[in-house]
Amino acid sequence: MDIKDVYKYFDTKESGLSSEQAAGLLKKFGPNTIQRNKKQSQVKAFLKNFTSLMAILLWISGFIAIFAQMVELGIAIWAVNVINGIFSYWQEHQAQKATNSLLKMLPTYAQVLRDGKPKQINSEDLVPGDVFIIQAGNSISADARIIQSTSLQVDESALTGESVLVSKQVEYSHGVGRFAESNLVFAGTVAGSGTATAVAVATGMHSEFGKIAKLTQSQKHHASPLEVELNHLTRQLSLIAILIGAIFFVAAIFFVHYPIAKSFIFALGMIVAFIPEGLLPTVTLSLAQGVTRMAKKHALVKDLNSVETLGETTVICSDKTGTLTQNQMTINHLWLASHEYTVNGEGYVNNGHIQLDGKDIDISKQPDLQILLRVATLNNDTKVEAPKTDGDNPKIIGTPTEAALIILSEKAGINLEEETKKFPRIGALPFDSDRKRMSTFHKVADKTTICVKGSLDGILPISKTILDNGKIRPITDADKEQINQADKKYAAQGLRSLAIAYRDASDANLPDDPKDWTIEETEQHLTFVGLTIMADPPRPEIFEAVHKCHEASIRIIMVTGDSSLTAKSIAVKIGINTDKARVITGDELAEMHTADLKEALKGEVIFARVAPEQKYRIVTTLQSNGEIVASTGDGVNDAPALKKADIGVAMGVTGTDVAKDAADMILTDDNFASIVAAIEEGRTVYSNLQKFLLYILNSNMPEAAPSILFLFSRGLIPLPLTVMQILTVDLGTDMLPALGLGAEQSEPGIMKQPPRLRTAHLLNRGIILKAFAWYGMVASVISTIGYFFVNSQHGWPNVALAASGSVYQEATTMTLAAIVFCQIAAAINCRTKDSSVFSIGLFSNRRIWGGIIFEVILLTLLIYVPFLQGLFNTAPIDWHDWLLLFCIPIPLVLIEEGRKLFMRKRIRA
Repeated sequence: MDIKDVYKYFDTKESGLSSEQAAGLLKKFGPNTIQRNKKQSQVKAFLKNFTSLMAILLWISGFIAIFAQMVELGIAIWAVNVINGIFSYWQEHQAQKATNSLLKMLPTYAQVLRDGKPKQINSEDLVPGDVFIIQAGNSISADARIIQSTSLQVDESALTGESVLVSKQVEYSHGVGRFAESNLVFAGTVAGSGTATAVAVATGMHSEFGKIAKLTQSQKHHASPLEVELNHLTRQLSLIAILIGAIFFVAAIFFVHYPIAKSFIFALGMIVAFIPEGLLPTVTLSLAQGVTRMAKKHALVKDLNSVETLGETTVICSDKTGTLTQNQMTINHLWLASHEYTVNGEGYVNNGHIQLDGKDIDISKQPDLQILLRVATLNNDTKVEAPKTDGDNPKIIGTPTEAALIILSEKAGINLEEETKKFPRIGALPFDSDRKRMSTFHKVADKTTICVKGSLDGILPISKTILDNGKIRPITDADKEQINQADKKYAAQGLRSLAIAYRDASDANLPDDPKDWTIEETEQHLTFVGLTIMADPPRPEIFEAVHKCHEASIRIIMVTGDSSLTAKSIAVKIGINTDKARVITGDELAEMHTADLKEALKGEVIFARVAPEQKYRIVTTLQSNGEIVASTGDGVNDAPALKKADIGVAMGVTGTDVAKDAADMILTDDNFASIVAAIEEGRTVYSNLQKFLLYILNSNMPEAAPSILFLFSRGLIPLPLTVMQILTVDLGTDMLPALGLGAEQSEPGIMKQPPRLRTAHLLNRGIILKAFAWYGMVASVISTIGYFFVNSQHGWPNVALAASGSVYQEATTMTLAAIVFCQIAAAINCRTKDSSVFSIGLFSNRRIWGGIIFEVILLTLLIYVPFLQGLFNTAPIDWHDWLLLFCIPIPLVLIEEGRKLFMRKRIRA
């Protein structure tokens, strides 16, 4: 559309809208904002913590306890449910607050022309028809048609995923792919260099940015694997508890000949006893601890349940730039006809030197190199600002390539300010994608120099001479072949080249005004100087992170907008893939049948020149292959894939707000290693939940054993443990050590195991056997011995077992105390699966030891406080009983250490 037609269509002009027009359009189109996903109301968010299947089970358990005439117990169970719900809500609310602090939405201000005058407005007030000014470094607030432009280059990576700057101009030309129109700029992109004036044509949700955001928001939320697993576990535990209750109900009637009402009350008590009331608080605490630890490792998790899903991850689809690499273009080689130099140091800081044959050089003795550095310095519009605080990265205003050239000059000791003053710029021809080069004009006295940089195929054909050892000579076919071979050699290593040339135009017949100098007049008869070779270096910590993923059987698939050569080179260099990996380009992917893609994704594969919207297809196909997928992204076009992935990972530094909103996790340092650390935490959470289950379930066996003895002896053995004493263990002494297990650190070797299968369950055969047939059985024997030990001190077997009175109360107290002290050993033993507890530090988990101290104090209070004695049917025990109790954990821990040692040797063998 012609500029005049644009003015007419939006009823605007070159001097902009009037304030009155703008107010009317703001009412019509609404504020220039990207609407975020509709968030749950705080009331719904709060109530959902009380309506999960496990929470409902606890509400019912409390009701059963009250119905069974155990009012205090019922209230205690409900209190556990309420406290857990409040804690869960608070944790998720805190995580959401932290996420919101990262979301900045669109740029805060825009410079517009209103009533014919420049005016700074809040970008939310920008409307279609507004004429606004774009300068280097500005975020662009709306889709707009360019009406004036001076060397404008725009970073459209938020939309396209491609980090190379795109030239924009007044004239229309259609490039390759979406968003490639040369005379349009788009909301959410950033001006890298140059200036422009543009007319806003679409704002807010009507912009391309907004349309993609709307697509993302339409996707539905699916239950996390942990939510599904907890529901499955709740059904398992409910079935077990009801089955046990039914068995005890029938046994009480037919073996002990209890009345039906009394049998029913007894059975209800057993049902409540076998429901792990501490499961929900432990899950919440484990997840909350995981979230806290992840935050310290630069990973912000928005939803608690996402923590555990990370532990299941089998595939990570990762961007290259800024995630696997530093996103700091660095020059590492210089090729000239006379010499080939290396440059050390990485990033946008002066931390290296130029070397020849491994030794630092004296620049003053390298005339060819001096000219290359001068051209690189003068033909440059970028600024590199030093970080404002420690730990921050330098800020570049301009292009990464030019920033690399500036740092190169600094490494050579060139004073940029002095150099630009010495050779002032009098004009320029900006870079464009057709010529693939940029030229700047400089004049000192009567000497005019044209500095040129660009792609090799844009410069070599117009070079007529070459600089060689301080002399200029005609360039030959052999020279060109040598230059091309050098370029291919570097390209095969995944490196990018930038050609440098110049021309002494002092004798050229050029117009007086440099603004009138044309491409044809200036960009010819160039002297070829050399090649600057650069790459975005891998992050230093990436190598260890990739190694960890391979050990953990997690595949990494690079999905990048970069070239095939560069993508494969980086993937092989950092160890993601071998040289045999298949590279699929975006064009090939577009033509590929889904069945072929599914097959390709089973092997080593890299995706290059892929548009962000194609990530969605890759993620979906991986999921159809049964994979649990974590996908990274930063652009608005990444958002659908982030939403679709089992774990969407957005970049906190470079990511768009739409990407952050769609993701489950935000990396505050944009670092791949942070994903791996988060996966380790996710695995730890799942492992801790299994440790909790093992600990809680093993106490059910010694709790059930006394009732079994009572029932199958037909009442000859009085009940060695009352229902209230059973519930004391479940809701009292067991609770804090169990919560301590939920906060256990990662066990050694956790990242050397494959991800758990989706078909695997928290409560598996191994845990049931260990809980009931090993830990539980031993505790049952010891607690039963404790019961008979007290009776033996009072005349048994010569007299009948006490069925009431102080001896009976003392015997049941000893049974209860023996279970508690067996549970102390169990809490220590459950801390590791196969590793020695001494290898992680016997006292390293303070929460568990705090819980152990608490349960001993609570037990003491139950035994010696008169009010509690009557409530829980306890009585004081002698000092030699206490001595016996304190001896119980030591052999149990040592025996378990022996079993673990045997298992480790067996695994190694």
